[in-house]
Amino acid sequence: MDVIARIAQELAVRPQQVSATVALLDEGATVPFIARYRKEVTGNLDDTQLRFLAERLDYLRELNARRDTVLNSISTQGKLTPELERAINDADTKTLLEDLYLPYKPKRRTKAQIAREAGLQPLADTLLADRNLIPEQIAAQFIDAEKGILDTASALEGARQIIMEQVSENAEVLAELRERVWHQGIVHSTVVAGKEAEAAKFKDYFDYSEAIHKIPSHRALALLRGRNEDLLNITLKPAVDDQLAHEQCAQVVSRHLQIKDTQKPADAWLSETARLAWKIKLFTRIDVDLKLKLREASELESIRVFASNLKDLLLAAPAGAKTTMGLDPGIRTGVKVAVVDQTGKLLDTTTIYPHPPRQQWNESIASLAKLIKQHQVQLVSIGNGTGSRETDTLVADVMKQYSDLKFTKITVSEAGASVYSASELAAKEFPDLDVSIRGAVSIARRLQDPLAELVKIDPKSIGVGQYQHDVNQVQLARGLDAVVEDCVNAVGVDVNTASVALLKQVSGLSASVSENIVAFRNENGAFKNRKQLKKVPRLGDKAYEQAAGFLRVMNGDNPLDASAVHPEAYPVVEAIISQTHKSIRDLIGQSQFLRQLNPANFTNEQFGLPTVTDILQELEKPGRDPRPEFKSVEFQAGIEKISDLKVGMKLAGVVTNVANFGAFVDIGVHQDGLIHISHLSDSFVKDPRDAVKTGELVKVTVMEVDVERKRIALSMKTAVNTNEIKPEFTQRQPNNKQPKPTVALQGVMGNAFAKALIK
Repeated sequence: MDVIARIAQELAVRPQQVSATVALLDEGATVPFIARYRKEVTGNLDDTQLRFLAERLDYLRELNARRDTVLNSISTQGKLTPELERAINDADTKTLLEDLYLPYKPKRRTKAQIAREAGLQPLADTLLADRNLIPEQIAAQFIDAEKGILDTASALEGARQIIMEQVSENAEVLAELRERVWHQGIVHSTVVAGKEAEAAKFKDYFDYSEAIHKIPSHRALALLRGRNEDLLNITLKPAVDDQLAHEQCAQVVSRHLQIKDTQKPADAWLSETARLAWKIKLFTRIDVDLKLKLREASELESIRVFASNLKDLLLAAPAGAKTTMGLDPGIRTGVKVAVVDQTGKLLDTTTIYPHPPRQQWNESIASLAKLIKQHQVQLVSIGNGTGSRETDTLVADVMKQYSDLKFTKITVSEAGASVYSASELAAKEFPDLDVSIRGAVSIARRLQDPLAELVKIDPKSIGVGQYQHDVNQVQLARGLDAVVEDCVNAVGVDVNTASVALLKQVSGLSASVSENIVAFRNENGAFKNRKQLKKVPRLGDKAYEQAAGFLRVMNGDNPLDASAVHPEAYPVVEAIISQTHKSIRDLIGQSQFLRQLNPANFTNEQFGLPTVTDILQELEKPGRDPRPEFKSVEFQAGIEKISDLKVGMKLAGVVTNVANFGAFVDIGVHQDGLIHISHLSDSFVKDPRDAVKTGELVKVTVMEVDVERKRIALSMKTAVNTNEIKPEFTQRQPNNKQPKPTVALQGVMGNAFAKALIK
């Protein structure tokens, strides 16, 4: 298979673009580097196209390697015909290739193989070739006690096993039936007998059916989790009418065996053989194949959702370089406090106990006020875990009692902070700091710059995915690592303040080289220019080429070093300076003047129009940050726990997670509410990510509250108000007898949560 031609066709681009990109990838270039600095080479392929190209390149190369193995194996057996070789070379998926290889694949000793060893292959061939023969009469000729063929029945059974195996290993038959069942098949689940109580969280799947090709990824993964936990039974029916579908599939097998109901002596025996081949051989394999296909498709979708949410979270607006206090809330164990300076350097720590059992409220206010005044704190970052709203109230009291202190309080997600606190990286950064205090440092820093802090945490621990523990962990890690790499390089990294964790995500930089950069910086002081990077041990020319454009040197010798202009393209800027008779400092930021320049006037053999256009745009706003402007949410006062909620309330919240069925929103009550996809907008929403993103601030209306099960249904529809909510949408308190939810209520609340099983 021509890999280049195949990828070019799938991307709808020229083969030359693909071959040039493949050459760059093979040389060790990263996707961010190629997307940003090799646009002329690739014909302006964007990062999404490049990621697809890289993934398909790996898949198709693996496919070709497997193809060579298969061809060699069949050739060694002396069974490789020109037709088979052509079919194998034309196979465009691993599934089809394995179907073609199946008859020749070394396998354990089957009943069909035993029958062949007993000399029954000619009997099977004869019965298929001549339907006028009476099976029992022709089978009598193959009775041989020494070979274990004692009578005509055993001879016919052996021939049947041979025919069944032959047809079940026919790639054409497999493909047709697999496709048929995929489009018509029904997945049915039931609860394992006697485990109804244990399987309560899977209640919606106790008697559930859905077309296999229509099952959303989150429901599929819920079903598979229930099966893996031995709480659900999952069966696949070939169609709604189970019996008719089995008959029709058996007829497909008969057609491939060229069996016709012509009342010939062998037809009845052959028809039964086709039926058994379908039921015993083919359907068994297809059942496994399609459940695997469902799992793989669902995992890919789950990874895509996770990656999309992670990208939104990493590219969330930074509060900026401001002295920040981080509060890691706790009730019994106290609130951990850490103050960091504008660069994230730790300045001070303490622990306060404003909540029960100590209830040192006033002492805690005084302690916080002292630290805020001492270090001129501008931001107070409050983790959203247990005790968050109580701690928020505490900080509000500080603001009231000490009105001369000018600071802003913001609640942030603390997902993953505990993972970072106990990590080797945190121990290396703060060897003498208590683990619990490290969490407060992380909470402070993630407000200053979410990207710089979150890269220190395993993406799987950040908590913005659906069923991330149920998917292929290698694929998940690869997908999330790609997102982190893209985000870090899209924003750029200040080489004089970045941590090792952040630096190693930069294109071309390994963990060891990143450590060397920090060591060099600590020993020699801040970098003055990008050229100094070449003095860092083990940072060679290739790594410098890949990384330099993404590393920023702020307030250095050369203003261009603080921009995304690659050092290799500095001659282009020099040409602009020469032609315009302006200095670099006079050019930077002069949007009106720069937009009057014609990029074509500065192109050459090395740098074409795309690169020159990028350079001019970069000169307008050097080192521009693609992240949005920072905004914070103010949760409604007095609404601190789920029991405080009332149907019809209109509240502010922040999106914490987006799934295929809707979005989860933090409204400040320690339990995220769900906006079902049907309530994300007044208009139809196909994909929740088209309506909201992780980290986005939203206005919602409370639709229903279930205190006992800790479930909150929300809506973003503008038409929703207290008077329009039906009487059935009542607040449900624990242990109260409740009427059964109406269909409308189930649509908003019950099904959305029960089927999600996200939390």
